[in-house]
Parts: sequence; C-alpha cells; structure tokens
Amino acid sequence: MSETGTGPLAQIGEDMSGVLGVKSAVAGFAKGFKEFRADIELKLQQQDERMNMLDRKTLMAARPVLGAADLEAPHQKAMAAYLRSGDDDGLRGLALEEKALSSAVNGDGGYLVDPVTTESVSSVLSSTASLRAVASVVTVEATSYDVLIDSTEMGAGWATETADSTETSTPVIERISIPLHELSALPKASQRLLDDTAFDVENWLAGRIADKFARAEAAAFINGDGVDKPTGLMTHSTVDNDSWSWGNLGYVATGVDGGFNGGEALIDLVYALGAEYRANGSFVMNSKTAGAVRKLKDADGRFLWSDGLAAGEPARLLGYPVLIAEDMPDIASGADAVAFGDFSAGYTIAERPDLRVLRDPFSAKPHVLFYATKRVGGDVSDFAAIKLLRFAVS
Repeated sequence: MSETGTGPLAQIGEDMSGVLGVKSAVAGFAKGFKEFRADIELKLQQQDERMNMLDRKTLMAARPVLGAADLEAPHQKAMAAYLRSGDDDGLRGLALEEKALSSAVNGDGGYLVDPVTTESVSSVLSSTASLRAVASVVTVEATSYDVLIDSTEMGAGWATETADSTETSTPVIERISIPLHELSALPKASQRLLDDTAFDVENWLAGRIADKFARAEAAAFINGDGVDKPTGLMTHSTVDNDSWSWGNLGYVATGVDGGFNGGEALIDLVYALGAEYRANGSFVMNSKTAGAVRKLKDADGRFLWSDGLAAGEPARLLGYPVLIAEDMPDIASGADAVAFGDFSAGYTIAERPDLRVLRDPFSAKPHVLFYATKRVGGDVSDFAAIKLLRFAVS
C-alpha cells in the first residue's frame, strides 16, 4: 500500500492537482480583477456625468443664451479674415469641424460664401424686378435641368357595352433641357481699405455681387441668346396666335402700328391665354410701357390700371398683377412690348445653390480682386403659357 501511495501514479495525481489549483487561482484572480475594473469604470462614468452636469450648469449661469448672430459668428469671422487678408485657416478649420471639406472648399482656392452673405445676395436677387419674381425657380446639383411637357392631348372616346373599343391617339412628351451657365462678378477693393476694420467688407461684397448678378440675370431672362447665358423669353420665334404651334410664342396685335387702339387689345391678350393658365396670369412690361398703359380707360372712363392697395403689392391691370421688367422692349413699330402669361409654368430658372468667392491679391495690385461665381440657367418651359402683345396692325 505504501508503495502504491508513493509510486508514479500518486506523483502524477499530485501534479494534476497542483495544475488545477493554479488554474483555479488564475481564474479567480481574473474574475476579481474584471469586477474591480468594471466597478472603477462605473464610478468614473458617474463622476464624469456629475462633472458634465456641473459644467453645464456653470456655463448656463455664466453665459447668455446664444442667438442666431452668435451661432453665425465663427463663419462670419472666418469669411471676413479670408476676404481681408487671404487667411484661410479659419475656413479650413470650420470645414474640418463640420466634416464638409469637399463641399466647403473649392479646388482652385474659392470658398463658399458664409450663410449670412449668401442670404443677403439671394434676397436681393429675389426682390429684383426680373422674371425671377414670377418664374419657376428650381435648385439643382447637376449641370442642366430637364423639363418634360405633355404638349398634345391624349385621345379619348365614348364606349358602349357591345361595341369594340378603338385605339386613341397617344400624347407627345416634349423634353426641354435647360443648361446652367456660369455668372461671374469681379469687384475689387484696395488692401488699405480692407485693413480698415471700420469697413464692412462682407456687406460691401454682398451688395456689389448682388447688384451685378441681378442686372445680368434680368437681362438674360428677357433677351439672352442662350450662348453661355440663359435663353431669354423674347428670343424665341413668334407667330400670330390664331396659327400658334408648339415651339413658338403666340402674339396678339394691337391694330395700330407702334401704338394702342384703346384697351381692347389688352383684353384680347388676356383671353388669348388658355383658362388653365389665366388664373395665375401676370403682365410683364417695362416702365415706359407701363406709363402708357396706365393712361388707358374703358368705355365708361375708368382706368384699366389700378395701383396696389398696400405697400409692396404689385399694381394690377385688368385685375392681374404687373411686373415691371426694364429689359422688356419699348413700345415701337412691331415691338412685342407686353407679355402676359402664367410664368411659373411658362418660364423655368434653374440654379445651383452655392455662391463661390476667390480672392486674388496679385492681378490688380495694389487692389484685391474678388472673383464671385454662381451657375444659373433659364428658358421657356411651356410655350402655351405665355402670350405677347405686338404693337402692329396685324
């Protein structure tokens, strides 16, 4: 028995017991350490939450509520620094913070204008007397915008219970592609003026860009030839409205060469437009034409023109609003000086939402050039929605 207890088998048993004891001890230590670590992490998390809550309370007590101006301040400061000195660190930092470097920084060194400046430019463009005020304006990210128009009626017929149904005509879908063109402005200022902190460089830049863009757009939407600019309303071919066809703008003659024959021609112009468009119709003419039109009276001596009843409301002619667009032609022999239609259906303006500014301190020393660009296009999108008044006998 004693030999068995001290033999090789007994030794192996003791060794195995020792190994199992070590493993058990290690497992117990690991479990205890894991629980200890979890307890420490929980306490740290609770402490962080208490500190964060304390920090928030301290900040709320020490600082007033942020307004819109405070939220925009980093953008304004960064943009002002870039315009004044070319320092783009702030713009790059904001772009990295917002994870929008690819959309905020242009590859050639141009930067998106900060929200405040962009908003001021857009508001001036919207309030400028051009077709933008009554046309359909869409925002696109592509290089062109396609409008699909059903230019013909789909056939229909009456059916009976026993007779065979006959095939009806198929409508024709017209595709009108409106390419976007680059509109640019190049104002300049001296570096000494930019160094003057009393000079509001952002508002100055916004005003100059808005004025240039507004005038260029207004002219192109009326008379643009479509070459590197929008296709204007008045550049499309015209035909007598009695023989109107798609792709042309129909006109109604006044009956007098270069003048009115009373107000009957204006009434004919209104009712030359289809009823589905007439409900949203408006007149477009320049100031000289408006001065002549507002003198017209009906048979009872009442003026056809009426001013807006409240400030900011457009004047009305025969009950329809009037847009004064100075790029429309003057009254002259054979001129199409008045347009009437539903321009939200008849003319479409497509534009990209971003406005870019590139600072150039080298090309015009000692001045600094600011190269601002945006992309915009426009064209007639429904030839049935607009009619013209021609100052001619027929």
